Amino acid sequence: MRGMLTFQILWELRNGPLNGQQIAEQIAKRRGTKPTPGTIYPALKDLEDRGTVKSAKEGRQRVYHLTESGEAGYIAAARYFNQVFGDIAEDAKVVVMKTGDCSKC
Repeated sequence: MRGMLTFQILWELRNGPLNGQQIAEQIAKRRGTKPTPGTIYPALKDLEDRGTVKSAKEGRQRVYHLTESGEAGYIAAARYFNQVFGDIAEDAKVVVMKTGDCSKC
């Protein structure tokens, strides 16, 4: 699994099928900047090549779906993320809550 973008894509697709634009918009809501097409579509192609997502043409759009392999990949990545960053994320949440600005907590 390569990086945070892949992790975010899998996380977004766990909630249901999305097209590339919708995935980029969801990621932008979370991190404040929208990934460019030159970033998001190669990542989606890589995920599809590895069998973690499948796409289907729906009208003029290509919609991406998480596969069983993708679900397993997400779970493995979530375990790794929690192992590496879990304590940092918990500490950061406490710090943010103490400042009183916890709109995303």
